[in-house]
Amino acid sequence: MTQTKKLGLFAITWPLFIESSLQMSMRTADTFMVSHVSDAAVAAVGVSNQLIMFTFLLLQVISAGSAIVISQYLGANKPDDVRKFAAGAITLNFLFGLIISAVMVVFSRPLLGMFGLELDLLAQAQMYLSIVGGVLFIQAVNLTISAITQVHGYTRYTMMVSIGMNLLNLTGNYLFIFGPWGFPKLGVPGVALSAAVSQCLGLIVYVLILHKVVKLNLGLKDLVKCKLEHMKKILGIGVPTAGNQLSYAASQIVTTYYITSLGAEMLSTRIYTQNIMYFIMVLSISLGRGTQIIIGRLVGAGEKEAAYRQLFRSLGLSLLLSMGCVTLIVFFREKLLSLFTSDPKIIALGAALLTMGFMLEPGRCLNIVIGEALRAAGDARFIVFTGVFVIWGMCIPLTYLLGIHFAYGLVGIWAVFIIDEWARGLVLLYRWKSRAWEKKVLVQPDKKGAHAAV
Repeated sequence: MTQTKKLGLFAITWPLFIESSLQMSMRTADTFMVSHVSDAAVAAVGVSNQLIMFTFLLLQVISAGSAIVISQYLGANKPDDVRKFAAGAITLNFLFGLIISAVMVVFSRPLLGMFGLELDLLAQAQMYLSIVGGVLFIQAVNLTISAITQVHGYTRYTMMVSIGMNLLNLTGNYLFIFGPWGFPKLGVPGVALSAAVSQCLGLIVYVLILHKVVKLNLGLKDLVKCKLEHMKKILGIGVPTAGNQLSYAASQIVTTYYITSLGAEMLSTRIYTQNIMYFIMVLSISLGRGTQIIIGRLVGAGEKEAAYRQLFRSLGLSLLLSMGCVTLIVFFREKLLSLFTSDPKIIALGAALLTMGFMLEPGRCLNIVIGEALRAAGDARFIVFTGVFVIWGMCIPLTYLLGIHFAYGLVGIWAVFIIDEWARGLVLLYRWKSRAWEKKVLVQPDKKGAHAAV
């Protein structure tokens, strides 16, 4: 039988903040260490990671859907259904991950060929994508077990796994890039190998946590038996959730193609700047995920008014903390960029882009926090429609016009990012205030024992 525990926003969010920070740190550490090889190597890893992140979002179809469904069923006090949903989600994402891994390995060269990389960059990028993409099925299971653990309230455990995986990854990067104590200097392949090994060892720990902490002792029979009705509910939330993220990721791939046409210097500037901006985003991401867990429990327990108020508390805190983080980043912007490169043109342009964060991040806060709240309530499809209309109907054409046609370059492209975040964020705010999401709840609570435990 599953266990539930009392949840509070701070108790849930601070481990998620640490975990998300470490996940962002892994990407930044890879970029920082690879920058000691060459700026070309940074571009190769950066382009490969665009595809990795795209597939990562594909794998979130099932993990994201299962997290929201399980959260509502926990709030409704239906532990038997929780067990069935968890087993089915793990099996489905494992199988889906195997297919994705095979595609990444077999079609790595044509996939990377879309970006028009030079031959030396293409070879490095292909090696990285083949190794990291080959273990995506492991990451698929990790994502699912992590999501199940978090919605039960045990976010500190997933945080500790993330810490261990990051330390292992950083150690591997150091050994294979700098070659101390006789280790071979493998460069980009070494970075990829470190990431793959950390995922494999992380899986072992996640399985132990699922059995020993969450108390979901799933056997082989549980994993094989997947009921269609359960899968429909998971996919009914997961597909729209991932669909929105996939739409955004696809737009970023198109944007990367545009930036690549501006030259390797512009591509490197974008990668360095984004790695710094990830640390601004992590606050909103953490509060959004914590809010999703709590609101899922609340709507599952039938406490819709409490869920409505919770969103605004979370949003206010997210805006306050994010703007404070932007101020700190902007104050040290040139020093931070100089950690990655000594090119004065890259530093100057990157500093200007970071300063634009004062306009970008409030809109991003609206998107992330309100979006997670709507998903938790079961209103994921509306987010997809909004994203597709704004991103593809308005922002992609604007990216070409401002960045390429009118030659504003990265500054013009960053301006489109700002327009995109604010447009989608304001639409989602209107949706939440309309309370149309109250009709989208997936389960009715068990009146004998339902509780949100918040």
